[in-house]
Amino acid sequence: MKITVDQDKCCGAGTCVLLAPDVFDQREEDGIVLLLDETPGTGLHDIVREAADVCPGAAITVSE
Repeated sequence: MKITVDQDKCCGAGTCVLLAPDVFDQREEDGIVLLLDETPGTGLHDIVREAADVCPGAAITVSE
């Protein structure tokens, strides 16, 4: 799995951080997503897919 984020699409909702704090964080100044781990371990794959699915800005892309 490889993850990419498009910060221009991010609306700062923070759902990804709530679901997968080991993979995502937010910039303090504006809440825009920060990618902490672009290739997370298999134990995080399901929750990362869920974070991508519920992202209101469709800012997270997951490649298998």
